[in-house]
Amino acid sequence: MRRAIVDTTTRLLGWLKRGQRVRLSDEGKPIKVNLGAGLAVAPGWVNVDGSLNALVASWPKLFHRIIYRLTGASAYYTFEQYHGILCQNRFAHHDLAYGVPFADNSVDCVFTSHFLEHLPKQIGAHLLGNIYRALKPGGRVRIAVPDLAFAISLYRRDEKLRMLDNYFFVDHDGSYFARHKYMYDYELLKVVLSQIGFVDIERCAYREGKIPDIGLLDNRPEDSLFVEAVKPLSGSSEKP
Repeated sequence: MRRAIVDTTTRLLGWLKRGQRVRLSDEGKPIKVNLGAGLAVAPGWVNVDGSLNALVASWPKLFHRIIYRLTGASAYYTFEQYHGILCQNRFAHHDLAYGVPFADNSVDCVFTSHFLEHLPKQIGAHLLGNIYRALKPGGRVRIAVPDLAFAISLYRRDEKLRMLDNYFFVDHDGSYFARHKYMYDYELLKVVLSQIGFVDIERCAYREGKIPDIGLLDNRPEDSLFVEAVKPLSGSSEKP
């Protein structure tokens, strides 16, 4: 019941704020955005998430205590760790199913890890198109998703239950948001990115690439597909 209340509240708040635009301060430093961040953050990044954690990040400590218990963060962090993450980093609350809450050509680089697979195919393509729109010409995106090829390899190794439970029918705590709704291998993801207009699409190794801070941001090396792509210098922002 608690999980259902949290999910319903999260979806309602996301819908109410679906058209927002978050202002980005330009102090001469690159604008770095971490989409679907959860609590996996790095200093200097704008961490965008539709969770209640992101909503209350700038609120007083009392609200952090309440949300800490509601969202299940207590299973992974002590309260002081949780409170520190929220206080020491910048969060923007936004449901990314409605796109990216930034102006056209305003972001230098985008990182998103193990989030895209939680969106249905068409909504995921819409988000990638919005990333293209928000990136500055020459801007770069790094995407990490569970690798479909790795999941299929589990089937071939007779680890069928692991494949089904961890990749195709994820239902952690009964949460709608935790479920996987689509899967990608390199070829599938490359096709979508190419259709949007990205260039220089390449598969990268774990913690290797041209996006800053991947030593802090990359995780799950065994089963992840890492792909980087660039918005061309002449790229239009008029994408899905």
